[in-house]
Amino acid sequence: MDVLEARARFQELRERDGSIDPLELDEIWAALETVRPEHILGEWKGGEFRTGHPLNGMLAKAGWYGKTFTTVHDVKPLMCRDATGELYSHRELGKGEASLWTVEFRGETTATMIYDGQPVFDHFKRVDDTTLMGIMNAKGVPAEGPFYYFFLERVPGAPHESPRAGEDA
Repeated sequence: MDVLEARARFQELRERDGSIDPLELDEIWAALETVRPEHILGEWKGGEFRTGHPLNGMLAKAGWYGKTFTTVHDVKPLMCRDATGELYSHRELGKGEASLWTVEFRGETTATMIYDGQPVFDHFKRVDDTTLMGIMNAKGVPAEGPFYYFFLERVPGAPHESPRAGEDA
């Protein structure tokens, strides 16, 4: 699968109602481009792929909206909406906040969010200029998973860091 096929398949699966086979998501992941931490700074709205993972549906119950990468060392991984609709960083649920690092996962080095208070890693790859695919990994999860698969969409108009001239977005 090439990157264009991966992008098309990603969109199909994102819009699918019902369960998605994690193997399909792994094929897409393998074809996508890695990303640098500084290229994903900004505000992102999130969603999940329903694969049957134990976390499926749990973040929605908490009012999860997405993630905010203010700087590489100031990340709010669990931006949620309260009862009035206001956004806040759910530090209790996340056991703190997080930071961005460049970490090897599945033989590739890519932007990875590391939670401050728990051994959880969110690895990211670029679908396109406004979309990221994520795989949540944690201490104790075998190399073959099960992993939690999700996506982030850049919030239009929100400030963000662009790639430097001559680099891919």
